[in-house]
Amino acid sequence: MNTTDPAPAAPGRAPVDRKRSPVQLAALLYGIVFLLVGIAGFIPGVTTNVGSMQLGGHHSEAMLLGIFQVSVLHNIVHLLFGIAGIALSRRPNPARTYLLIGGIVYAVLWIYGLVIDKDSMANFVPLNTADDWLHFGLALTMVGLSFLPRRTEPTAADAAHRA
Repeated sequence: MNTTDPAPAAPGRAPVDRKRSPVQLAALLYGIVFLLVGIAGFIPGVTTNVGSMQLGGHHSEAMLLGIFQVSVLHNIVHLLFGIAGIALSRRPNPARTYLLIGGIVYAVLWIYGLVIDKDSMANFVPLNTADDWLHFGLALTMVGLSFLPRRTEPTAADAAHRA
């Protein structure tokens, strides 16, 4: 079997296409970035004031890239969200769902960040203004990318191989 052949299917299942669709690639990319951001949130130098990082809450003075306020909870959420994106990018429908639901979650976080008092206990993640606008951008792009095609277009070689 050459590498362009689809993997053999289990009984009752369709063959697995090894090429990732556009929506799968987007979910994979976001998953990798979130994973890296989660790791970076714990690295001194990439994150300032790591020694003052709190488990959660607005008292954490740690700043990822000196811009985004982070906490242990914030970093763990990024790590988990990254792992989910990588895992769900394996199939088109879960990849689409990851991007769509993730975008909706970030839209809610954006609105939440705009309406809470940043110095109150309601700011448990913590969030600052830079986080708010990053969440807005993530909401728009993730929801938008969730509408990418779920299938790859067959190439001329694929068509010739199947003929």
